[in-house]
Amino acid sequence: MKRNIVIAAVTAAALIGGGTATALATTGDDQGSARQAATTQLSNDDVRDDRDDDGDRDDDAEKTVSADVTASEAIASALKHTSGTVLSAELDDEEDGDKVVWKVDVLSGDNTWHSVSVDPANGKVLGAHTDDEDDTAQVRAALKGSSVTAEEAAKAAAGKGVVTSVDLDEDGKDKSWEAETRKSGGAEQDWKIDLTSGKVTADRSDAQDDDSDDQD
Repeated sequence: MKRNIVIAAVTAAALIGGGTATALATTGDDQGSARQAATTQLSNDDVRDDRDDDGDRDDDAEKTVSADVTASEAIASALKHTSGTVLSAELDDEEDGDKVVWKVDVLSGDNTWHSVSVDPANGKVLGAHTDDEDDTAQVRAALKGSSVTAEEAAKAAAGKGVVTSVDLDEDGKDKSWEAETRKSGGAEQDWKIDLTSGKVTADRSDAQDDDSDDQD
């Protein structure tokens, strides 16, 4: 992907008896990457749109998400540290600071939930701790007969943009992997990935919810 940025700066000075004007135009070519190891920054419009009802800016919307490590790579790294089944991976803030990390949830064979933090810059595991979850049986049932893993779902969704999260939707009739992607300029979109075929389709439920809210 190529984008051309044209920056024009014009400086004019009026002098007694005459005037001068200087114009400078610079055109740059920035070669983007289809790979998820990209730097994605929200546009000013998206930052404005992400204000909440109190007029505050969404902290996540103000951040620049830089990830040299893709979602699928973060999942692979987490599994090397903690074996089991990955149920979600998300770029998120650390609790004790502003640093963004990959947080990967792993359900081990003994039904213990683990939250593994992975550095988005180099893929190293920064730490892990166990979590208490009460939907283990529901998750196991949703994954029964599935053939697409979270890692594979993340790879499939990467064709739509930079994957910032992937997680299992075990609720309702149509169970699937859900992924959120972000494109250059900050545009976000949600996707569903079929648990057996790996087919990626746009998630219409959020759009329908937004339409319903607009009508209220």
